[in-house]
Amino acid sequence: MTEGSMLRDLVVLFAAALPIVFIFQRLNVPAVVGFLIAGIIIGPDGTGFISQTADVENLAELGLVLLLFVVGLEVSLSQLARLGRVIVWSGSLQVIATTLLGFGLARAAGVSEPTAVLMGFLAAQSSTAIVLKTLSDRGEISAPHGRLVVGILLIQDLALVPMMLLTRLLPAGRPMSWLAVATTLLQGAVAVVFVLIAARLLMPAILRQIVSLRSRELFTGAIVLFCLGTAWLAAYLGLSVALGALIAGLVMSESEYSHQVTADILPFRDAFNSVFFISVGMLLRLEFVRDHWLELLAMTAGLVLCKALVAFISVVPFYRSVRVAITTALSLAQIGELSFVLAGFALPVGLIAAAQYETFVAVAVLTMLATPFLIYLASRLGYAPQAWPGVAAREADSEAHPLRNHVIVIGYGLNGENLAHVLQQTGLPYLILEMNPERLAAAQRNGEPISYGDATRAEVLRQAGAAAAHVIVVAISDPIATRRIVAVARQMNAQAPIIVRTRYVAEMDELRRLGATEVIPEEFETSVEIFARVLRRLRVPRNVIALQVELIRKQGYSMLRGLALPRQTLDQLDQILAATTTESFMVPRSSPAAGRSIRELQLRKLTGVTIIAVVRSAKPTTNPPPDLVIEAGDILVMVGNHVQLDQAQSRLGVGLETDLVLS
Repeated sequence: MTEGSMLRDLVVLFAAALPIVFIFQRLNVPAVVGFLIAGIIIGPDGTGFISQTADVENLAELGLVLLLFVVGLEVSLSQLARLGRVIVWSGSLQVIATTLLGFGLARAAGVSEPTAVLMGFLAAQSSTAIVLKTLSDRGEISAPHGRLVVGILLIQDLALVPMMLLTRLLPAGRPMSWLAVATTLLQGAVAVVFVLIAARLLMPAILRQIVSLRSRELFTGAIVLFCLGTAWLAAYLGLSVALGALIAGLVMSESEYSHQVTADILPFRDAFNSVFFISVGMLLRLEFVRDHWLELLAMTAGLVLCKALVAFISVVPFYRSVRVAITTALSLAQIGELSFVLAGFALPVGLIAAAQYETFVAVAVLTMLATPFLIYLASRLGYAPQAWPGVAAREADSEAHPLRNHVIVIGYGLNGENLAHVLQQTGLPYLILEMNPERLAAAQRNGEPISYGDATRAEVLRQAGAAAAHVIVVAISDPIATRRIVAVARQMNAQAPIIVRTRYVAEMDELRRLGATEVIPEEFETSVEIFARVLRRLRVPRNVIALQVELIRKQGYSMLRGLALPRQTLDQLDQILAATTTESFMVPRSSPAAGRSIRELQLRKLTGVTIIAVVRSAKPTTNPPPDLVIEAGDILVMVGNHVQLDQAQSRLGVGLETDLVLS
């Protein structure tokens, strides 16, 4: 390779990738898909701009190490414990069932046992990078299916450790002896334990010393050294560089420095991961795809259907919602980037043939490219079973609730739980609809009037008494489901106010069009609370602040959304700012008002403010006479507009020594 060729390849690589990724981002398609396309275009079988990929593969291997290190950082045992047993059982069932199905189909096709085990492992992994980016862009991470998908992906990441061990230890080209595999697996486990202990003993002590020096550069360098050093140690012991990086991340995830480590390592990971995904795209031989396109499409479709079916079956026993199961299943129906790690281990040792590897690469890339469209399709297909006989009845409690003039609370998250608590304290009748089985069980144990049900279905709302409800509150984190609930509820009850909480300002107009009475965007309500508190600190009268907040809400947060306010609204704001208000002022000893009469103060003449009452020793004197002498400790009740009151405060000596009490 000539001098500078590696630099040239990197320039070509990023020069081609950036515009492609830019276009994909504008189309709301994950950048990973753009990197794959860029690799296909500039690779040896594309335009041939990069024909010798050795240097790119070396950089991709470094990107893979950093990728697995961050995966380990994000997969902590404490995080796994927070997932809940429902997601753990669903994820474990999905991984095991997919592996067994892949193994069985491979054996049926005449593949040897060791290779069939590898095929099962390859099929079990889904793409964390693409799926999470797509769900995040759609605002569905916190939706029921979003939480399920994230949890199952986490289980898959954890399963990578035994899969990597077995992939390195499976016999290639000969019948598999399960005893031999168990023996070598035990040896590998011992090596893993040794690496874990070494990292666990050395890393915390070293990092504590480095942190005490308060040098960010030294801290970042130590983290990179720890990652690469653990990877090298694992390879030295006969494991693999990638497995060592994953172990390093797992060890670091349980330390108090994990968040800072993630923040420091992410820029490196993102840069090198782009090279990794581009190099994956380069692996795809277009000639092979052209010659076998029909078989590859059939295999891709079969793989997507099989993975989706297994995921669907894994979810349905725990979630009674067909919609959630379908959406989760299609979100996980691709081959993941970590499968390339396993295949990369298997190819050099002959566990997978070159032709099989080419087929795997082609099918994997096709499933990755299809993922954003599958997730988009899932949100529509999920509602298709709504008309199936018996589905709606299965997804709701069997008996209709006899409540009338009650409040229906849809979603028992933080907002729903707080609202239910207030309704309970005030004695108002209410009913909660929730889909999360664990939240449902916890609320039932606490005696809450809660039912399982997918409120996007008319039958569920009907059984909850939506037609006779006094108020319907939608407090879930699923924008698509929220829109559907509002539309169905409005058709069922034309009079009841429908109050909707949303995280996304873009949803406001559409929700109102569908029938929502009030839409409360979280980010703007936070902004309202912040500016209200700032104005209070600046001693703006409370009633002025309240009027401003009310006007902002009535105008649909137009001011905060950057929309042009109508002339009428601007006039209202002027009126509010100039409105007559009252304020109370306690006279300190240092005030020039102390010891002077109201006539001597001349507040009305100088500022326009009128003193309408003086409170002394808790006894008010209304309409005080002009010759009343003000004493220290008196509370003056004044009336005037905003500007006049500000001037009066200045004249009375409002400063650090005074205490202004706003009425």
